[in-house]
Amino acid sequence: MSDPLAQAVERLREAGVDNPRLDARLLWEFARSLSSPAVAGEGDREAVEGAAAGTSFDALVIRRAAREPLAYITGHREFWSLDFAVGPGVLIPRPDTETLIEELIHLHPDRSAPLSILDLGTGSGCLLVAALTEYPNAHGIGIDSSPEALAWARRNVAAHGLQARASLIESAWPEEASPGFDAILANPPYIPTADIDALEPEVSRHEPRQALDGGADGLVAYRALAPRIAHLLKPSGSAFLEFGIGQADDVTAIMAASGLGNMKIAPDLAGIPRCVVVKSPARPI
Repeated sequence: MSDPLAQAVERLREAGVDNPRLDARLLWEFARSLSSPAVAGEGDREAVEGAAAGTSFDALVIRRAAREPLAYITGHREFWSLDFAVGPGVLIPRPDTETLIEELIHLHPDRSAPLSILDLGTGSGCLLVAALTEYPNAHGIGIDSSPEALAWARRNVAAHGLQARASLIESAWPEEASPGFDAILANPPYIPTADIDALEPEVSRHEPRQALDGGADGLVAYRALAPRIAHLLKPSGSAFLEFGIGQADDVTAIMAASGLGNMKIAPDLAGIPRCVVVKSPARPI
């Protein structure tokens, strides 16, 4: 009898999937989790589960071989050791973005602080949920212009029991936000328009373009946000913005042109500059 797992590995490898063995194993485990026979004797339960898993597994492998993101197939992605529901219409959380939470904690070590947090372009809500989980007395607002993304954010806020401390607003950038936040978190779109189609198919074909497309030079969102940051922050507040590889100098210059200074550039786990931290008004970081 042929080994369905080995066949899946080969199929994913031929499709150009990175880590085909790992993805095949994860899909197999996910398929097994989908099979829950209501009636089966102890003697044949394993056989029934195996047959059901095999049927689902084939369909899942076909989707992954078509380069649909694994997170969309399973419906989940981990971020900051928390589970997030994700699917079509929302950007998949990345480990790089955890840098913003690390820097937030660095500047606010008191976890009991009653912070007010604004998450711009909240997407799945991963930054807002992670921040509110770390600060149990904090409250936050997540803003996104995509109703599809906000639907996922609402689901994740509810799943983590944060409805009383998190509000979600459908809006472009900060137009609907009142000033006075202790912290602003943002992972703006920063990929130059011309570069998007050359990305991995999982990204270019499936993830929402509006969450990726940063305009001709990838910096359009930063130019829009920089003049608003001082207005949105409390005098001692801080903004934490993610940016792409090689964009540190340009993002720093954009922030400085809006009168924001004393910036810190923080690296991600790979040592790549990933986050700019801005205090407003300019104060040492």
